[in-house]
Amino acid sequence: MTVAIAKEAPEGLRAGWDEGAAVRDPRAAPPAGRTIVRLRGALDIASAQELRERLIDVLHRRASLVIIDLSHVPSCDATGLAVLISTQRRARLLGSVMLLAAPSPPVAKVLRSTGLHRCFTIYPDLRGALASQRRKDDARTALALPLPVGQGSPAFPELAVG
Repeated sequence: MTVAIAKEAPEGLRAGWDEGAAVRDPRAAPPAGRTIVRLRGALDIASAQELRERLIDVLHRRASLVIIDLSHVPSCDATGLAVLISTQRRARLLGSVMLLAAPSPPVAKVLRSTGLHRCFTIYPDLRGALASQRRKDDARTALALPLPVGQGSPAFPELAVG
């Protein structure tokens, strides 16, 4: 199995991986940036341990979003599924989001037949996964912007002074 990792900073895509970044305490700061993990080869017992270690490393580098591109994964066994499940669980614990993108037809079939397609957020392509998260980020930013003084309705009208 070949694993290619690209880290996307919030302001745009940056190829490669920042090897100089220190592993931080998961409670120290909120996650930042996006990471795309492109897998090539079978996701099976032979590749599971290495992949698990690489994904744990990605999560501990504080990515807010991890997208796993499955477009070049010809097969996936129970051990491979276990890696995906444990990675998603760890991502949630660390405050990150994990998405699956572009599963190959055999991998999509395994996800559907096991019912795991309901446990993951899966996009048909990488572009869709990135776009969906950007829309969510834009919506959060719009909600976080303060209204100018005098505009909008108070959250608790009975406590409003005026």
